Amino acid sequence: MPVPDKSILYYSTNASVEGSGRPLQKVGFRDALFMGQAPDEGLFMPDCLPLIDRDMILGLRDKPYSRVAYDILRLFLHDEVDDSDLLRIVEHVYDFDVPIEKLDEETFLLRLDQGPTASFKDFAARMMAELMKCLKPACGKTTILVATSGDTGSAIGEAYRELEGFDVRIIYPRDEVSSIQRQQLDTIGANVRSAAVDGKFDDCQRLVKQAFSDPDLAGLNLTSANSINIGRILPQIVYYFYAYANIAENFEPVIFSVPSGNFGNSLGCEFARRMGLPVERLVIATNANDEFPEFLKSGAYRKVDPARACLSNAMNVGNPSNLARYFNLYGGHIDKEGIVHSVPDVDEMRRHLYSISISDEETLATINEVYRRYDSIIEPHGAVGFAALSRLDRAGRKSICLETAAPGKFADLIKRELGVEPFFSDHMRDVLTKKGQCDHIGKDYDGFKKYLLETLLK
Repeated sequence: MPVPDKSILYYSTNASVEGSGRPLQKVGFRDALFMGQAPDEGLFMPDCLPLIDRDMILGLRDKPYSRVAYDILRLFLHDEVDDSDLLRIVEHVYDFDVPIEKLDEETFLLRLDQGPTASFKDFAARMMAELMKCLKPACGKTTILVATSGDTGSAIGEAYRELEGFDVRIIYPRDEVSSIQRQQLDTIGANVRSAAVDGKFDDCQRLVKQAFSDPDLAGLNLTSANSINIGRILPQIVYYFYAYANIAENFEPVIFSVPSGNFGNSLGCEFARRMGLPVERLVIATNANDEFPEFLKSGAYRKVDPARACLSNAMNVGNPSNLARYFNLYGGHIDKEGIVHSVPDVDEMRRHLYSISISDEETLATINEVYRRYDSIIEPHGAVGFAALSRLDRAGRKSICLETAAPGKFADLIKRELGVEPFFSDHMRDVLTKKGQCDHIGKDYDGFKKYLLETLLK
């Protein structure tokens, strides 16, 4: 696949705002990767997207996932990462299966739950860690700061565990992760340390964002591994091309349904569509945190504060960070507090995006329905995506729903609902035998800042 003649640079969603008085400064991928968040607290966006034509997309069919990743990511990284290094990285990172399960003639499940931590977060976390390792300056230590509502933290922790030159601090809402997710987060060890926050995920996310803009912490060389980092978004473009190439025929448009919390996963699909992938509609499926479905209906954005606790806990986000990128793509501007400074083209959004909120009751009913109809086990996040897809008039279009976590992570719920024992990978079984350890902190920033300084400057 030929690479673009023009290098792709990255600008801030805040600096690009007309009339802001901020210059539109652009940086390369390496700088965007290690900065995580732009200095003006905006999120980095590519200043262009490479276009892929029909023959190139269809040519991805039957290729190993690692090779599809190489072909797509090379379009973004060709001038900063050697081809030989990139090929080595993707073959190391994507050493697990990416199954596509056919439910009926129109409906498919893309199972992104086969990685080391049994979550779709493995796809981006492992790639990001290897790219940082490849591009990191020889001297100094980098601190990876992560807020997680469930799966991100364990995926990042495992990806960076024992990686020389990196320390990792993971914070999560104490009462809103499953017992298995907590076990994963608290047993990584080595250079990875977790802390349970007495608050919601949005509190965790707020603490992390504030730390990035705190000059007193500059010496810690902080960067983000949340989806505010563009290094998390780019790898998530790949599996949309992979799924499409192995499902669609004759370059037909398809529908993707994506369980969504912080909106980084669905953003990968939006980027893929703009690169040329024939996406008829992107379904952004949320749980009871319905700020985006309500925005598409009314054109008025109101964050959900505090975020509502739901069975699909990794999606308990009342003000998704990546809305800043969506607003930017559609000509608007929203800041990190959820304040809209300019409204995007909502009519254009509605042409491409469909978003609906799914209740916990509907989530459980869908888990039971999918098992009864298809003899397939899905967990709460995948169930939200499947339920949202079922609400859409698909007009015979092939539809692909993302299953973002292994059902085994929600073993108690699955056993209670279906009466069966969900599959556990060897890695997850190993996790369950370990003794966990974590710190406990409040949701005030001063206490969080003290925690970072005390644990990272020893």
